[in-house]
Amino acid sequence: MELTVDVESPVPVYEQIRAQMTELVESGLLAANAPLPSVRQLAADLQIAPGTVARAYRELEAGGIVLCSRWAGTHVADVAPVARVERKRRLDETVTRMVAAARRLGARDEEIEAAIARALAKASSHR
Repeated sequence: MELTVDVESPVPVYEQIRAQMTELVESGLLAANAPLPSVRQLAADLQIAPGTVARAYRELEAGGIVLCSRWAGTHVADVAPVARVERKRRLDETVTRMVAAARRLGARDEEIEAAIARALAKASSHR
């Protein structure tokens, strides 16, 4: 599991962690019952305050993404297939907004496809 945080972003760090973990779970990259790092470990790994990670874990637990136990640690919840359907819906909405923005710039389909290919290649090279 690789998480990144941008302390310069206007998005709070706990929300960045929550969003990334949600994506990992909903995409299946983090399987049901997979253990997650302790609050202290993840805070140390990301070089952030433990309270920030604790808040992210509380938000994830409230959303049904993880289960937190004082004795068993934090594990990925068994997210229902509905979450995967919701993820697909959100992805489709995101791409639809991106295509609309590109069209407002006057881009043709070929230009949009090329831009997406460049973005995917760039994202793949950063993994």
